[in-house]
Amino acid sequence: MKKSKRQSPPPEITAENSKTRERLLDVAGQLFAEKGFDRTTSKEITEQAGANSAAVNYHFGGIEGLYAAVLEEAASLRVKSADLQAAVAGQLDAKAKLEAYLRQFVQVLTSPAASSWRLRVLIREFTAPTLTNQTQHREAPAEKARVLKGIISELMGLPEEHPAVARGCVSIVAPCFMLLLCDRHMLRQALPQFSLKPESAPDLLQHMVQFALAGLAAVANDVQHGKGR
Repeated sequence: MKKSKRQSPPPEITAENSKTRERLLDVAGQLFAEKGFDRTTSKEITEQAGANSAAVNYHFGGIEGLYAAVLEEAASLRVKSADLQAAVAGQLDAKAKLEAYLRQFVQVLTSPAASSWRLRVLIREFTAPTLTNQTQHREAPAEKARVLKGIISELMGLPEEHPAVARGCVSIVAPCFMLLLCDRHMLRQALPQFSLKPESAPDLLQHMVQFALAGLAAVANDVQHGKGR
């Protein structure tokens, strides 16, 4: 991460300071989502926010502090490992577990906040970690993968260590990440009949589950008949 400038004392809490801080968070979130942490500067953040050049240092102690604040703001949209485990634990069979697992992602994908910078910042941090020294950013994806691997293994009738199970996990989560990262405007232009509105959530979930089950079954059948591994 970039080195921060000398930290300033905590800013006095006033209405104007609060508004400036919120503008900095919003502009920084958009820029971090678009360009990533390493290609974003304090200067362009303050210029686009219409703030003093020292505002990032004043309110956040530097751009690293601002980035941490942006991640904290976005964290409320993260699909949490505990929520996934709880959703899956209440199901009796592997199909229901997969549906419960994917429902967590579909709910986020079709929420109004999904079109904001928040989810894109989180996905950037997941795919190209900046806060590599923070344990929670490394452990959470591994725990989610562990839960999914158990479901896929059960559905395919294969050991969790089997390569086809790992490929199955990737095939399940890849569409979720693509939809999280993609530009919603471009997606609407390319596929105008495709919807990520809240009312479309049941149909999207049903499609994702059916598509996943059919693909996993076909691959498992090939493996069991010696046509693949």
